[in-house]
Amino acid sequence: MLADGTVLTGGYPTRVLRLTRPGARHVEEWWSGTPVQDNPKARALARRLLDTGIAHPAVDETPAGRDYGADEVTVVVPVRDRHAELARCLAGLAKAPRLIVVDDGSRDPEAVASIAAGAGARVLRRPVNGGPAAARNTGLAAADTPLVAFLDSDCVPSPGWLDLLLPHFADPAVGAVAPRIVPHEIGRSWLARYEGASSTLDMGERPSIVRPGSRVPYVPGAALVVRKAAAGAGFAEEMQVGEDVDFIWRMATAGWRTRYEPAATMGHQHRVRLREWLARRKDYGTSAAALELRHPGAVRPLYCSPWTAVAWLAAAAGRPDAGAVVTGTATALLARRLAQVTGEGWPRPASSAAWRLAAQQAGGGTLAAFRPLGSAISRTWWPLALPAAAAVRRLRLPLAALVLAPPLLDWLDRRPPLDPARYVAARLLDDLGYSLGVWQGCTERRTVRPLLPVLRGRHLTQAVTYPGRHLSRPSLIQAVTYPGRHLSRPRLNSAGTIRSSGDKSWMEDRPSASSVESIPPRSTSKTFFTPADPLAASPHR
Repeated sequence: MLADGTVLTGGYPTRVLRLTRPGARHVEEWWSGTPVQDNPKARALARRLLDTGIAHPAVDETPAGRDYGADEVTVVVPVRDRHAELARCLAGLAKAPRLIVVDDGSRDPEAVASIAAGAGARVLRRPVNGGPAAARNTGLAAADTPLVAFLDSDCVPSPGWLDLLLPHFADPAVGAVAPRIVPHEIGRSWLARYEGASSTLDMGERPSIVRPGSRVPYVPGAALVVRKAAAGAGFAEEMQVGEDVDFIWRMATAGWRTRYEPAATMGHQHRVRLREWLARRKDYGTSAAALELRHPGAVRPLYCSPWTAVAWLAAAAGRPDAGAVVTGTATALLARRLAQVTGEGWPRPASSAAWRLAAQQAGGGTLAAFRPLGSAISRTWWPLALPAAAAVRRLRLPLAALVLAPPLLDWLDRRPPLDPARYVAARLLDDLGYSLGVWQGCTERRTVRPLLPVLRGRHLTQAVTYPGRHLSRPSLIQAVTYPGRHLSRPRLNSAGTIRSSGDKSWMEDRPSASSVESIPPRSTSKTFFTPADPLAASPHR
């Protein structure tokens, strides 16, 4: 909070909001744990903070904090064969009052039926394999409860796995909640240790709203609790991979919120055999083209501002001084625009909040751009970068540094139980498998859009926020949104309290034209806030 609490920064993408004095007092109270007042204006401001990622709900996990209990959740487990995995999954669901196993064309349906009967589950048999989307839709149609929990058969639920997820549905605008996916067992092989630290199913340790462009742009369908009223027609059955990402994004377009709650965890039996693992990474990559066509602009290899792109091009051309001038100019222009929000003078004082924030976002963002740029090369552009490096000698060292820097920094961030050399090798192999799928998908769909970067500038917009009670009409806040800084393409594959998110990004989301047919969500329920650092950066892969 800046300017005596009247300027609020944070969220994902990063926003700068100017509040009225009454609004600032409310935010300060919420940050200290005071519940949101039961009036439309306060709740509207709380909703904006939630939707921008500046705050997250700190839910009440006690029964008193829930609108729904476990008896109002139908658990749907789609499966095709995988008998041992199914038995282990159902063993963790022994107390689930409503349990459906969807047999998606197993070769031995009797074995699946026997395992399900032993767990007291109802079995729905699909005579022809239709894929995960079709199987989930079969279970969704059969469920007669307000909430439906989808669990893949290789998940291993533990007791109380719903306790931290259900309270989120006290907010009637929440359509889905996902836990954090973690390895069920700690493997010993190098690949198992890599997966344990860097699985594409693990969305990290920080909570987030889920939508294109946020810190957590999607959540896997391996473990997902959905409000049936928000599910509409369900998953896109024509998609064999990426159907869960599409489902979440269509819900977001329709106005429903999806929350990622890492305090709730779900064990998962990761693929740790090299051939299967690499093939699955390639499968994930093939969905990039389909998702980009369905959600234009949401699946690109790189997002950055034109200023950043020009600065790095100047540096690559051997003119780092020109790049520094470009970055300095961008910082000054952003500081001038931010001064309109903070109410400070410009260009002086140079120590103002506007200058500090501009230096952090424009200057720091340009310096940090090597990370997404390197990831874009290793995950998408390497078929073009390799010939360029072979033809132009002076490009070899910079390209090698760009490719190696992201996995090395990732290793420093995560500190996995794997030495740096093997972790970097595994990460590059991971990127290689994914990129092969991306190019294959682009060829099959006859599109190059998933291969193209997005250059987008910073936006200064106005929006309505909470006015003072003494005001006869709503006042306006000014909001600055920052484009991509270290964001790269996603690796596809309540009554309570609200806490400051600590989230940060520099990318604006682009909703698609598609939507889920559903009942429009209402405004938020009672909410509280607790503090955190709104400008703490976190790595994104």
